[in-house]
Amino acid sequence: MKLNVGERLPNFTKEEQKMVNGSYDFVGVNYYTSRYVQATKLTGNESTSPSYSNDQQLTMLTEKNGVPIGEQAGGFDQIYVYPAGLLKVLQHMKLAYKNPKIFITENGYPDKRNDSIPIKTALQDDKRIMVIQEHLYYVKNAISKGVNVKGYFVWSIVDGMEMNSNYSIRFGLCYVDYLDNYKRYPKKSITWYRKLITNETSG
Repeated sequence: MKLNVGERLPNFTKEEQKMVNGSYDFVGVNYYTSRYVQATKLTGNESTSPSYSNDQQLTMLTEKNGVPIGEQAGGFDQIYVYPAGLLKVLQHMKLAYKNPKIFITENGYPDKRNDSIPIKTALQDDKRIMVIQEHLYYVKNAISKGVNVKGYFVWSIVDGMEMNSNYSIRFGLCYVDYLDNYKRYPKKSITWYRKLITNETSG
């Protein structure tokens, strides 16, 4: 990175290094998808200005040998479901950063907004349950391997406005009826998740 960025990379004084060293309480990880990466060497003749993306000198890919890294999420074409990638991220954090305290601050599954679907049908979000369950499996796997994971948060409690997507996708465990005064209805996933986190097995 130092070689690629050169003088554009700021330097910390000794005092600043001392100030920031160990100053965080935990590391938050937002995880939804993964990518393959392919190295790309800049020739120096590129017409584009130096940037974060160019500095990486890589191309991100969703396929390898024609096979997608995971199933494309129905609601958002940038998300390919790859739960095992979360384990790899957590293991990397452990090895590269001396096993910091980690919280999974965002993880979830999007549905495409379609107001023509009956609400009763939209509440049956079995795919969301499956995807969250698969990610939690790998979080548990990471913990068993010594990764210092202290918490997990589903995104999101209700359908809401999403970055770059506005109200076109639904991540919520509760359905929001945008056409009827934003009434909220619990989806199947919220009942499942409540039972999971309260260790409730009956009913």
